[in-house]
Amino acid sequence: MGRSVIWVMLVLAILWSLTSGDMGLGKLPGAGPRLAEFMGRMIPPDLSVWREVLTGLAETLRIAILGTLFAVILSSGLALLASETMVSPTIWRPVRALLAVIRSIPLILVAMLMVGAVGLGPLPGILAITFHATGMLAKFYAEAIDNVATAPVAALESAGANRIQQLRWAIWPQMAPVIMRDTVFRFELNLRESLILGIVGAGGIGLYVQTYVRSFQYEKAATVTLAIIVLVLLSEALNTALQKRFN
Repeated sequence: MGRSVIWVMLVLAILWSLTSGDMGLGKLPGAGPRLAEFMGRMIPPDLSVWREVLTGLAETLRIAILGTLFAVILSSGLALLASETMVSPTIWRPVRALLAVIRSIPLILVAMLMVGAVGLGPLPGILAITFHATGMLAKFYAEAIDNVATAPVAALESAGANRIQQLRWAIWPQMAPVIMRDTVFRFELNLRESLILGIVGAGGIGLYVQTYVRSFQYEKAATVTLAIIVLVLLSEALNTALQKRFN
């Protein structure tokens, strides 16, 4: 009965989405030629800006690396406070609610707030990535703690081990592969998100995309686009290799 209700609600939601409001489907026939014209302006790419592109990519990579690092540090502490098996409900419930609030705030909004607080450059991008990623990683880390087998934990507890000792010797060996998988996944996501932070002045290669498109230098924008594609493909390959290594 429960599954039938869920499927009915899902179908109704899809039908409502398709029928309510102006979808603007009549604009699709004319979109193809306009898109082809826009793409034609980007050919051939202007490779003379490769130095600026490399600088932007390096800054984007630094934002993703440092943002992920700081998020991992913060998430490690918050995960303990958000774990049902490590602390009482009076602690983990408010912490889980706080993490949900953090995840609900759009990254672009966080980046804009950070730009207003500390100015332009990579620092607001690092702070925005750190803030946003912490909401997700701390939740994942807490769930990894809660999903471990309880028998080793109980054995250590009966032997007189404290919470930290239980975490080190019974919980961590079980959760380490999950932690590594989630961290690598979040780094890849942070890298993709860092690519657009420059649009709001938070550093990275997104600034070059904005500059070239607004000044109608589409050939240079094409070079930036190609560089972004290469970087994303490399990050995807790294993610796959690390997941195979730790699985």
